[in-house]
Amino acid sequence: MTERSSVADLARTLREEVDRYSPGERLPSSRALVDRYRVSPVTVSRALAQLAAEGVVVTRPGAGAYRAEPSGPAKPAPGDTSWQEVALSAQTAAGPVPRSVDASGVLVTLAEPPPGVIEFNGGYLHPSLQPERALAAALTRAGRRPGAWSRPPTDGLFELRAWFARQIAGPGGEGGPTGADVLITAGGQSALTTALRALAPPGAPVLVESPTYPGMLAVARAAGQRPVPVPVDADGLRPELLAAALRATGARVLVCQPLFQNPTGAVLARERRREVVRIAREAGAFVVEDDFARSLAHEDAGALPPPLAADDPDGVVVHLRSLTKITSPSLRVGALAARGPVLERLRAIHVVDQFFVPRPLQEAALELVGSPAWPRHLRAVAAALRPRRDHLAAELRRQVPALVQAAAPRGGFHLWVRAPEGTDEAALTGAALRAGVAVTPGRPYFCAEPPAVHLRLGFAATAGTAEITEGVRRLRTACAQALPHGAGGEEQAPA
Repeated sequence: MTERSSVADLARTLREEVDRYSPGERLPSSRALVDRYRVSPVTVSRALAQLAAEGVVVTRPGAGAYRAEPSGPAKPAPGDTSWQEVALSAQTAAGPVPRSVDASGVLVTLAEPPPGVIEFNGGYLHPSLQPERALAAALTRAGRRPGAWSRPPTDGLFELRAWFARQIAGPGGEGGPTGADVLITAGGQSALTTALRALAPPGAPVLVESPTYPGMLAVARAAGQRPVPVPVDADGLRPELLAAALRATGARVLVCQPLFQNPTGAVLARERRREVVRIAREAGAFVVEDDFARSLAHEDAGALPPPLAADDPDGVVVHLRSLTKITSPSLRVGALAARGPVLERLRAIHVVDQFFVPRPLQEAALELVGSPAWPRHLRAVAAALRPRRDHLAAELRRQVPALVQAAAPRGGFHLWVRAPEGTDEAALTGAALRAGVAVTPGRPYFCAEPPAVHLRLGFAATAGTAEITEGVRRLRTACAQALPHGAGGEEQAPA
């Protein structure tokens, strides 16, 4: 049982037991609860904190936890908020037009599944793969730095900007950005938001890979922009279709992930890399390079191609990356790199939106990437992701052969699979959740009609190969219920 499910179970039990106590009566001590329920002190502390947040108990440092006094009078009936539907609509000459911001494609990888559900939809490393000790040590050292809690430069700490610039430029670094070309952001999503707001006005077309990261589509739509798909294949973005889309739309922005593309895992072929930048330059368009997975290369990845921004003297490429994916969801530190007048616009929007990234986080990031633990962590993650990837691919072939896999990527967190024709995506993902495994539906990855039903199945958020085997077994049960008859949806006998 995981720590999270233990906390939820204990909180549920204590919530029921609190009714036996009078308001203001003291609950058993934490030590007594540890002994009674055979859980850790951390689990007890977190469960009591959850109940305190709900107003069920009151905790008093050094004295224990007490049943909360009854709350005041009943809350009044809610008011009429229907007027907000008009206020939140876009006003046009013809009247209000309903509009909304759809975050569902992002929330599916952020929301914690119920206890006991295996996470094939996770977008971050499993806690066992996160460098928790190194992060704690880095944060402790950062807190002791002179001025650690003072206001940082709005562009970010220069030492951290210079570190990101070296990572982007690579060995030699003659054609890459310098620290002066880099802005520190609150993670990759923040960098994406800043870039799109800076480069395209509301109503403008933005070219995107198809399929692509739903969080980017959500950012574009929230800014009032129109995502236009450019298909990818096994070698990444197709240059001839990019050129056609630029001519047809007049777009001035392309967003792409040249390395271990999300969700297909494709790597932009070497012969296409210069072609993509050349086509964009001739069209007067920027290329937003989301290099989210460079630190997530697997042990068998071999030499990685340099970022598009590593050789870009004309400032066509706006490059972004983050430390979050390779460390922890809470280390929200990323970078934007650009050259020319666009950097000033990026800087202005960055400052308006967030002022600056908290200095302690930046100092901790510097401590982490400068420590001997950092290269060890990168090697450990590369070594851990490869067997998870291979095991998931093998178990899918063995237990659920009806799900057709794209080529297994040598980096990133997931596999991209296609379901048989006629599959109801919502029915399949719902059946999977009822069977105890959370999967990511493919529909949010397409900004137009998808060519088929897909699933994105992650392996990085799992505890290991044993959990992957069990997760695929549960998925097999769901497929037996939800795949079309005769499409291989019947439950497969274990090999």
